Amino acid sequence: MLREALKVILDIQELDIQMIRLMRLKRERQSELERIRTLREDLQNQVVLKENEVIDLKKQIRLSEVEVQELVSKTQKLESQQNVVKKVEEYNALTHEIAATEREKSGKEQRLSDLYDRQGAEEDLLKNLKATYDSTKSSSASLEQEILASIEAINAEGIQIKVKRDAMQEHADPEILRIYEKLLKNKRDRVVVPIENRCCSGCHILITAQHENLVRKGEKLVFCEHCSRIHFWQEHIAVAEEEKGTRRRRRTPSKV
Repeated sequence: MLREALKVILDIQELDIQMIRLMRLKRERQSELERIRTLREDLQNQVVLKENEVIDLKKQIRLSEVEVQELVSKTQKLESQQNVVKKVEEYNALTHEIAATEREKSGKEQRLSDLYDRQGAEEDLLKNLKATYDSTKSSSASLEQEILASIEAINAEGIQIKVKRDAMQEHADPEILRIYEKLLKNKRDRVVVPIENRCCSGCHILITAQHENLVRKGEKLVFCEHCSRIHFWQEHIAVAEEEKGTRRRRRTPSKV
């Protein structure tokens, strides 16, 4: 009978809805896991980037220190030359060159001072970044394990549901099951639904009295004209469940 066939499909549908919810939960947990890993990788990349910036600054500082020292040596050499010249023109020329060298040295020293300040600031930032990364790495490791355990539990529950579904599927009407699975694939939600207050409980749109009478008769599958879901009459399913329980009790031998 159709009502018994629909009862089997409804039982399968309950398992499928559980599976759909599990898969959604699994995707959410996987997204959380990906966010944690992305955050950790971003922090690690920031640490590496900042370390490279500090290394580059140190190189610039060493180069600037060499340039300043070269200008100091140049000034000393010019001053030595100035001490031995006898002509006023040569003396004045050396004075101008010494002054120019001092100005250049002063500019280099200012740049070197700025580099020192920047190095100190960047090293402080690097220290803070490393502390944040270490803290995040430690806290995220435990959270990651928790999420992985949750995903394992979801997988285990999903396997149990599939085993039950496979067993139920053996008792399902093949044609009705095929139609049901096609609808489920499209909607990813309940597709065998009761009529409630002359409305489809799937799309909640009012149906006609003629449509309701067809569902009441229970002679064939009746589809919602608006959302294509399969309609059933709740009392039919209750009767099918009661009949199923009666047959089960009859098959169980009485204890003497």
